[in-house]
Amino acid sequence: MATRLVQINMKAKDDSALGRFWAEVLGWGVDSEGPGVTNLEPVGFSYPDPAAVCIDLVARPEPKTVKNRVHLDLATTSTAHQAELVARLKDLGATLADIGQGDDVPWTVMADPEGNEFCVLEPRPIYQDTGPVAAVVVDCADPRAMARFWGEATDWTVHEATDDLATLRSAQGVGPYLEFVRTPGTKTVWNRVHLDVAPYPDGDLEAEAARLRALGATDPGIDQSTIHWKILSDPENNEFCLLTPR
Repeated sequence: MATRLVQINMKAKDDSALGRFWAEVLGWGVDSEGPGVTNLEPVGFSYPDPAAVCIDLVARPEPKTVKNRVHLDLATTSTAHQAELVARLKDLGATLADIGQGDDVPWTVMADPEGNEFCVLEPRPIYQDTGPVAAVVVDCADPRAMARFWGEATDWTVHEATDDLATLRSAQGVGPYLEFVRTPGTKTVWNRVHLDVAPYPDGDLEAEAARLRALGATDPGIDQSTIHWKILSDPENNEFCLLTPR
């Protein structure tokens, strides 16, 4: 059995407005499951497919108070494209952000209109076939341990695992990477951005939840009696959702 990474879940004060921003940034389409939930995916996309990790924006009233531990890295094809994308993002409402990266890094750190950090990368050959999202990046203390957990939790393949960085990608070799970057500091609040995984159509939700717990996932200790999916935490206490098979 295995799950697959199908989307990221991003909390928002205004899911519709933030959804429009990210749809413009990525060139994706906008759909809605109802009031307070906005879905983004590539136009013509057949969900779920590893060619893209979709975005679910969910309205929540709590304000953002700390740097997100999960963020997106955007791919570019040239230095001119990087500069053009940064300029377009500013026109759409993004701002430059300082998270202590210094002045000598080749990528640009920005924040969306609700303050969610993301990076516009300089052109890198590894990301030339990922689509607009180069990577979903997770801050962590132990990239090797996170790669072991997520590599066994999903059908994604570990490409690199060092003390400072671990990278995974769909076994089909398409779509963005999932990266774990060693970062100072510890998790202090519920993540405003988290991963959503799902079993394949022939999978079983309860069996998969048990398998993930055996790998090191834990229950975050919240009432889940009214939802039809599972909320779990990975070995570094990052919440993630185990959706129904699809």
